[in-house]
Amino acid sequence: MENKQDYIARVQAAVQHLHNCGAQWLRTVSVHEVFKGKTVWKGDVEVFSITGHPKTHYAYAWAHLDGKNDDKTRFVAVLEIPPVTNAKTAVQASIMADGKSQV
Repeated sequence: MENKQDYIARVQAAVQHLHNCGAQWLRTVSVHEVFKGKTVWKGDVEVFSITGHPKTHYAYAWAHLDGKNDDKTRFVAVLEIPPVTNAKTAVQASIMADGKSQV
């Protein structure tokens, strides 16, 4: 398992690549999303200040294992554009976009 600093650097690079902007890490926020009494997502979201994007100054991002055998890393980077206003709503938007739950 990589250390937190390396993980943040990889997530930061993904934000910059996916949204064609500069990104500076601000903090980590823990999110626990529950639907009908069951956990549908639980993890840490990295919050970034971004530069060079015409619509926002913040992004929320994380990585998780993906693929048939969890053999790939998927990076998710959600911009703070309403209705996304914080880490929790970024996770909710990602879940809705995927049409499935992530744990």
